[in-house]
Amino acid sequence: MKKDIVIPVVKGVHLAVVKEWNADFSSHDWMIYLINDLEQPIESVMIMSRGKHEDGRKTSTFRHAFKVVLPKSSMKVELIMENVFPFMNEFVLTYFLGSTLYDKTFMSPPHSITDSNLIDLPVMESQGILLS
Repeated sequence: MKKDIVIPVVKGVHLAVVKEWNADFSSHDWMIYLINDLEQPIESVMIMSRGKHEDGRKTSTFRHAFKVVLPKSSMKVELIMENVFPFMNEFVLTYFLGSTLYDKTFMSPPHSITDSNLIDLPVMESQGILLS
């Protein structure tokens, strides 16, 4: 029965947007990072990203997979272009911790990726925006 299904809550694993200097293009770029703030590795990690604008426009769907993300570490996932900041950007994260499957959808509301929203990030020695 439905009441017997236990859906585990994602804790200690985050997606963040970080502004970085790109020496190749002499510009600041916004990057999506996966942060594992747990004491155990996470495995078979899959991330799907897409965006949708209120006027009906959509971004391409991107998919990323990582075998293992070590404990107390971060991993660069993808570049996010500033022209999709007005979109509702969605990131679906799925991974195994031991034999348990975890799943969470992180959202970046329109115009939420700005310098004024930067905070200190766990694990990383930089500032960014934690997605919720």
